[in-house]
Amino acid sequence: MNARREFGDFQTPLPLAEEVVALLDSLSGAPDFVVEPTAGLGSFLQAACKRWGRACICRGYEIDKEYVRRANASLAGSGAAVERQDFFRADWKRILATHAVGRTLILGNPPWVTNAELGALGSANLPPKSNFQGLRGFDARTGKSNFDIAECMLIRLIETMPGHASLGMLCKSATARRVLCHFWKTRGGVCDASLYSIDAKAHFGVSVESCLLFLRGAASSSTTATVHAGLRCRDAVGEFGLVDGQLVSDVSAYLASRDFSGSSPYIWRSGVKHDASRVMEFTLANGCLRNGLGGTVVLEPDYVYPLLKSSDVGNGRVEPRRAVLVTQKNIGDATEPIRDKAPKTWQYLEAHAAALDGRSSSVYRNRPRYSMFGVGVYSFAPWKVAISGMYKSFRFVVVPPASGRPVMLDDTCYFIPCRGREEARLICDLLNSDAATTLLRTLVFEDAKRPVTTDVLRRISLPALAGKEGRLREFAHLAAYAELTEAKQPQMSLFMGKGDLC
Repeated sequence: MNARREFGDFQTPLPLAEEVVALLDSLSGAPDFVVEPTAGLGSFLQAACKRWGRACICRGYEIDKEYVRRANASLAGSGAAVERQDFFRADWKRILATHAVGRTLILGNPPWVTNAELGALGSANLPPKSNFQGLRGFDARTGKSNFDIAECMLIRLIETMPGHASLGMLCKSATARRVLCHFWKTRGGVCDASLYSIDAKAHFGVSVESCLLFLRGAASSSTTATVHAGLRCRDAVGEFGLVDGQLVSDVSAYLASRDFSGSSPYIWRSGVKHDASRVMEFTLANGCLRNGLGGTVVLEPDYVYPLLKSSDVGNGRVEPRRAVLVTQKNIGDATEPIRDKAPKTWQYLEAHAAALDGRSSSVYRNRPRYSMFGVGVYSFAPWKVAISGMYKSFRFVVVPPASGRPVMLDDTCYFIPCRGREEARLICDLLNSDAATTLLRTLVFEDAKRPVTTDVLRRISLPALAGKEGRLREFAHLAAYAELTEAKQPQMSLFMGKGDLC
């Protein structure tokens, strides 16, 4: 097992630790008690002892036995000490309350690793299982349930830190935002929250937006945090926070465009998910299908649909160059009918059963064999308005049928199902308006792996945008029949004519 991966081991260089300690000194003054919960080789304790000497008590805790030995050797004669301790079994409330009088500083650099990565490594260095993010249903079983171990650690520390304490921790910027949002929603505020950017590439050799997260344990009703360009930049360059119950990346800009934030009668959907692109997706060339394994495939047309990928939508390409095998009309549908209706397709699935049965996501467990997700009656809408979740350009495109077939999108795209061209063009015009783009920029964080999500998109008020553009009557007429359901869906030609696709 790779120990560095297991423990998210990015040891803090001493010069960086000293720069962090200098900033914390300017923000909260000299502490009486310093605690480093994941001490590693003890860089922060060394920096604290160098700056504050024996005037404060410095204690560190670390799970790795060899690191404990090396840290204590480097701290010999300083009065500081590191003891071996599993973070997730420590009584942090007791530890942090050891010195009830005076100022306590919690500082350090918790692991840069996710629970999913640790699970893949078979590591036991995990917090007790709990849905601390409050996710429900499908979200709790998929990507949204993945989190940085640092997120869990920071929440545990902040929950137990006394009011006279302050905290300064290096972490990914996205982790810092999630931690603050957790307390803004559960506690109602955080005192003096601020993020100071650091160059993770220079210090740790990783390309990820990172920062020093600073806050105080004192009670507060503040639900915003300032952003600073660096550890030596006292003036803020931005402010994000929780406004109207939602996280926004630019508070002032959001307040100026909040009239267009709300809801609409349309429901945003994600594209199809199959987790087996080499088997289920094909390139199109001269009427023939070629899978990702390099083989030419002969299939009946019944279950094969044109496909647009995130890169297509993000770059405005709406003429499909690929196809996808769609095994169901709705999540949970039986797939055995394929055997009789499209025997060549069934034979193809059977030939690749090992790859499909080996998909690791729990969403496929206890489902019909060869199941998919992100599929429903909305997937077969003849027209769609789509956006890529992976791009920051906020370009919405109209996706028309191709060769009389509804076009599928991959699961990194989001779309609104439409019944016709007029409806799709109107919605697309509204979403590409300056007002919508301005609002989106206040809701998206530039460093997010997937900037655009359904959580972001559902906050766009299409009725408000229609009103601003003078198209409210037109919109209201079309939106009266917005949601495509089995009961309301008009008859659509979903299948091509007879003959195989080769």
